[in-house]
Amino acid sequence: MTENRIRIDQEEVLSDNWYILRKYSYQYQRQDGATQQQVREVYDRGNGATILLYNLEQGTVILIRQFRLPTFLNGYHGFLIETCAGLLDEDDPETCIKRETEEETGFKVSHVRKVFDVFMSPGAVTERIHFFIGEYEHDSRSHVGGGLIEEGEEIEVLELEFDEALAMIDRGEIIDAKTIMLLQHLRLKNIL
Repeated sequence: MTENRIRIDQEEVLSDNWYILRKYSYQYQRQDGATQQQVREVYDRGNGATILLYNLEQGTVILIRQFRLPTFLNGYHGFLIETCAGLLDEDDPETCIKRETEEETGFKVSHVRKVFDVFMSPGAVTERIHFFIGEYEHDSRSHVGGGLIEEGEEIEVLELEFDEALAMIDRGEIIDAKTIMLLQHLRLKNIL
């Protein structure tokens, strides 16, 4: 598959309020050689990183709970239990996730391990998320966490038994994709 099968004809900014929503008109050359005109809206919010903190000795993980408006608008109560995450901004993924971990959870982590990259919603969103895991110790907590008030964050830090976190997926209490993926990764790799 080569890039010369795609030709962007028009790009229009629909919104540049929080992130950027653009409308693209483009020519797409199909495998049979036929060309189709297509129109898509694409949301660009930048790339991000996420991490699942775990404690081998205790068999626990650190997750967070925070309000997410889009989930509320889609019929959910809005308070998601998730892994710590953030946008890269100008940082590399590892620097970003270490910063976000301390801001959101209060834990300072020095060693993290990247496990994979994922496009979470490639049909409409440009964001690529870098997934990490990392061990935490209670003595590495510098403050209570909770995020940054100036960014509108109000984050509750949760320390859960690993098996309880997995059971919360089955009960529909954890429905965030990145969190489910990282919990399953720990299980599949027999880390916890």
